[in-house]
Amino acid sequence: MATPVQIPFAQSERSTVGIEWEVALVDADSGDLRQAAQTVLEAVRPDDGTEHPHITQELLRNTIEVSSGKCVTVREAADDLQRALDEVAAAAAPLRIELMGGGTHPFANWATQKVSDKQRYATLIDRTQWWGRQMLIYGVHVHVGIEDRAKVLPLSRAMLTVFAHIQSLSASSPFWAGKDTGYASNRALLFQQLPTAGLPFGFEEWGQLEQYVGDMMHTGVIDQFNEVRWDIRPAPRFGTLEMRIADGAANMLELTAISALTHCFVEHFSTLLDQGQALPTLPAWFTQENKWRSARYGMDAIIITNAAGDEELVTDSVAHWLTVLAPVAERLGCAAELEQVRVILRRGASYQRQRAVARRNAGELDAVVSSLVAEFKAGRPL
Repeated sequence: MATPVQIPFAQSERSTVGIEWEVALVDADSGDLRQAAQTVLEAVRPDDGTEHPHITQELLRNTIEVSSGKCVTVREAADDLQRALDEVAAAAAPLRIELMGGGTHPFANWATQKVSDKQRYATLIDRTQWWGRQMLIYGVHVHVGIEDRAKVLPLSRAMLTVFAHIQSLSASSPFWAGKDTGYASNRALLFQQLPTAGLPFGFEEWGQLEQYVGDMMHTGVIDQFNEVRWDIRPAPRFGTLEMRIADGAANMLELTAISALTHCFVEHFSTLLDQGQALPTLPAWFTQENKWRSARYGMDAIIITNAAGDEELVTDSVAHWLTVLAPVAERLGCAAELEQVRVILRRGASYQRQRAVARRNAGELDAVVSSLVAEFKAGRPL
């Protein structure tokens, strides 16, 4: 075994929240992706020449990531994101570029996308080849502050029991390269093809995580911790647990609803730990099956809810959780945002609305892009 790598976990206030949202740049005329991230980033760069604190580049040149600061409420984080998006939109408009949310672009060709000019991205593509070049996907990452390192891994394991709820509600990637994949979230299954991506290992002790990172570094799989790309991972630099489960949000309402649900889940499980209660867990094989079911069936997924193998329609389980989490949301100041989850239950998730638009337009996917651009502007499902 290699020498474990010491992973200090930064001090963080409990249940602070930060959100990262990957957004696509699309041509206002054709609806196809534009490789213009660098031009947009230059336009929003602060006068002193430093990087913008809330607007950054991503793997592909068709993508901009907006991120909030460390916030107390989801609403505060959303306001940070909206300010950053307004700046991006103002820089993009003269270039005839629109902003679009969602887990994938409905018809863009992955093979023609250009990679951002950064050594770590070049290294990733060199190593992962065909799969790496296919990463034409967009996600939402929610960071929640954890005040005690001893809580991080138990909370990570508990969050795996509600993984499918978040993935089903956020599923927004049914189309890939012009075809309906039959999946609600094709992004979920594409992303896990990268080495070190996918579901996390169910480590019990921090030392096991340090051993894993030591082994991965020793064998050249990673050079640094942030190359561990799990769907749920500790973010030691920030003192957070980072949920990378959700597909890219189609609009601000869904972004805040899913982020509030995620925020409340972590705080709920954290409270149970404080009370000395055992947190729920699932065997790894059930977690894996739930991920597949929610990616495939989305809001129609029948998920496995406990170690005994009991099952429930995911939307029924979400409705139950909304009642359980209501007092938590009051405490976190996100009751209104959590309540918006019911809008998704009522109106359907983004993948369902995208398919409905395609059906109404004889399968024309540029109509789907137009609907996604319109939703992004409206800030709510249309």
